[in-house]
Amino acid sequence: MNIKTGILQDSEKNMLPTMALWFFFGVFILLPVFFVFTTIRPSEVKELFDTSSLFTVIRNTALICLCSTVLSVTVGYIYAYAVIRGNLPFKNFFALLPLVHMITPPFVGGLSFILLFGRQGFITKTLLGMDLSLYGFSGLLLSQTLCFFPVAYLICLQAVEGINPSIEQAAVSMGAGRWKVFKTVTLPLSSAGISSALLFIAVSVLSDFGNPLIAGGRFKVLSVEIYTQLTGWLNTGKSAFLGLLLLLPSLFLFILQNTLYRKNAFRFATIGGKASSFSGRTVSRTAHIVLTAFCTFIVLLIIAQLLSLIAGSFQQLWGLDTTFTLKHLKAALSYKQELLNSLFFALAASLISVFIASLTAFITHRTDFPLKRGLNSVCQLPSAIPGTLFGLSLAYTSKLLHIRCSAFLIIMTMAVSYLPFSYRICSSAYARLKTTLDDAALSLGAGYFKVFLTVTAPLSTGALFSAFVYNFVRGAGTLSAVIFLVSFNTNLASVKILNLAEQGDWGKAAALALVLTFITFIIVGTGKFCGKCLEREELKQYGK
Repeated sequence: MNIKTGILQDSEKNMLPTMALWFFFGVFILLPVFFVFTTIRPSEVKELFDTSSLFTVIRNTALICLCSTVLSVTVGYIYAYAVIRGNLPFKNFFALLPLVHMITPPFVGGLSFILLFGRQGFITKTLLGMDLSLYGFSGLLLSQTLCFFPVAYLICLQAVEGINPSIEQAAVSMGAGRWKVFKTVTLPLSSAGISSALLFIAVSVLSDFGNPLIAGGRFKVLSVEIYTQLTGWLNTGKSAFLGLLLLLPSLFLFILQNTLYRKNAFRFATIGGKASSFSGRTVSRTAHIVLTAFCTFIVLLIIAQLLSLIAGSFQQLWGLDTTFTLKHLKAALSYKQELLNSLFFALAASLISVFIASLTAFITHRTDFPLKRGLNSVCQLPSAIPGTLFGLSLAYTSKLLHIRCSAFLIIMTMAVSYLPFSYRICSSAYARLKTTLDDAALSLGAGYFKVFLTVTAPLSTGALFSAFVYNFVRGAGTLSAVIFLVSFNTNLASVKILNLAEQGDWGKAAALALVLTFITFIIVGTGKFCGKCLEREELKQYGK
């Protein structure tokens, strides 16, 4: 009787964390999306379909998603191939710069695009003397490509690095030319990584908000129309329906991405090999020159983006009066509350996101708890929900439930938005740990939650800290998911930059973006240093 009671109590204890996670995901992911869709009225849907503008917006969204995704992944893959196989001079510099660009706030690309290629842009007006405006499809395509190619580069970099160079060398020794080796060996073996990058970037482009709003001009897309319908026309139902139109392809791409990942998991594990194991020339001299020129051009664009923020911050009036001034920087520093809000909210959201993601990964991968099935998919579901739709869902739900705490809603929105990334990092980190460590702790009388806190999490400190730093950086510059939740007392630096850009105050917008980017670089540099220290301690501890 006592044994049965003890078993029952252990089972109930094991169910508590799983049920708590299901409650969290239900309250902050599933219910808000469900509630906002209840606002859709057939009459409003009919009104939308009666206007030709809806079909134009859908067509624009599909077109820019296709073109931006293909171009971003193409640039990312060529860049990754050049870094790994192109024998580039200053290889470490070329490999690092896209990562530096990736940690800048996502809307900075659109802002710097205006400063470089707008009607008063440095390149279009000052250098080329052209009275030309690239607002619209071409401008949005360029800004999104520069914004998203670093992510594609990272994904493709892992795919190319995972190919054992001896396979390519074997093809060369059998008489195949370098171009044929690339077509028949390298590219096919990279296909899984390329496909993963295509799907991931496509979802990111669909939910992108800052770049279309700043650089899109009259080229309207669904993510911006969701915002316009609510802020301009106060129509929640129409915004929700447009969000549904955006959710369906995102959800399809999310399911396809997960299916592809599971299908190729074994393939990724078996094609391993160190790139350093083969030191011979893998590309011709002509290809080496072309790849070096290509990477140099991309690097110059990235540097030009960063320099445009600096120059715009210290010029009296961009494109017209280049007199040096500090007034924009002083004005940017006067927005201390917005900066503090962004940093504090991002800090709190990152802590919550990493804890929830690490606990979910522990339960799904290292326990046999009941009700754990489905947690894997639900935890990654936010990556399929466009940011504007998710922010709209929480805004409507908070209004429905009379929740007035804007700061709390912003923090939870940030935390949930970055759960998928944290979850995947934690899952990968836990996969490196032997389950015998858990078994040993359990045999000594520790409960599962104590094993998580004292064994699994401490041995994965480096990975958890990396996830925290990434979430913090992205949270400090987030825009689309929180645009509906900010208030007078909880305004954010990213939203303030957007407002300044919309008002045409490019100097203040550039200065505030520069300050936020500078703070981000400091945080990432400090985080990277601390992360390396934690990894060394982790290796020492694991070695013992």
